[in-house]
Amino acid sequence: MTTTAQDRSLLSRLFGARETGLVLIILTLFILMSFASPHFLTWTNMRAMTMAFSVEAIVVVGMTILLISGGIDLSVGSVTALAMVIAGLLFLNGVNPWLASLIAIGACAGIGAVMGFFVTYVGLHHFIVTLAAMVIARGLCLLGTGGRPLGLFELPDSFKWIGIGSIGVIPVAIVIFVIVVVVFDFLLRRTTAFRLVYYTGSNEKAAAYSGIRTKRVIFLTTVLCSTLCGVAGIIYMARFGSAQPTFGVGMELNVIAAAVIGGASLSGGKGTIFGAILGAVLLSLVSSSLALLNVSVYWQDIIRGSILLAAVTFDHYLVKRQAAGGRA
Repeated sequence: MTTTAQDRSLLSRLFGARETGLVLIILTLFILMSFASPHFLTWTNMRAMTMAFSVEAIVVVGMTILLISGGIDLSVGSVTALAMVIAGLLFLNGVNPWLASLIAIGACAGIGAVMGFFVTYVGLHHFIVTLAAMVIARGLCLLGTGGRPLGLFELPDSFKWIGIGSIGVIPVAIVIFVIVVVVFDFLLRRTTAFRLVYYTGSNEKAAAYSGIRTKRVIFLTTVLCSTLCGVAGIIYMARFGSAQPTFGVGMELNVIAAAVIGGASLSGGKGTIFGAILGAVLLSLVSSSLALLNVSVYWQDIIRGSILLAAVTFDHYLVKRQAAGGRA
């Protein structure tokens, strides 16, 4: 292949990539909003918008990996809230906040392990298991708090630093988010162990016949997603200085939407961390823009739901076209 042909091939792949399309959409929206609202490009708004999506995007990372393996988790919002409640209750009962946080994250991992057991060994579908876990975890939040937020005003500044502190001008929460994204993006792209996630999601039966322990892969990705929910919950607790039992209602919609918009397939076997984060950025940008334009909160829900429907429809279209191409 000549150099010119190689360059054309590279450009074709670049401009055909889903991530490239998302970047162009985000840049276009940035430019439009910079003219539509004088408050959009201010440091205060940029920081608030980044903080709004960065912690939730940690959950997006876990959801993306789970979707690639062929699973899905509807319990992410409830499990995130449960991490806050567990850590908050332990702290109020005299446990060191760091130890309380580790216990809470461990509890979230345990919830993921229980869900993984029912999916892989009992044989239930992820949708049903995680739907049940969503209801149970939310019920535990309400039971443990009596339905009222836990005021954690005595949290030490050294702990609240992870939620509201900064390293220079960069919030610590964003630093943690970037570390999580870089680590898991590298693992998915460069390590053999995480490539098994793609093989399992693409065709679980074929992967099992080739010697891949698919049940183990699905089990571990389910645990990972819940564990990252726990991490996000602790950061939220440090940021707000409270544990709110109703926190995270509807989070599953945003997280799944971000992953699917970024290229993760509900059929499994496809997706990237980078794409999912771009999806999270786009959703956060849309929410911020609608708020600055004084669009009713009810319309905001309708618009976000419509974006999710459009993304799923597009994914369905791509899957059908690829299947038709394979038959041809």
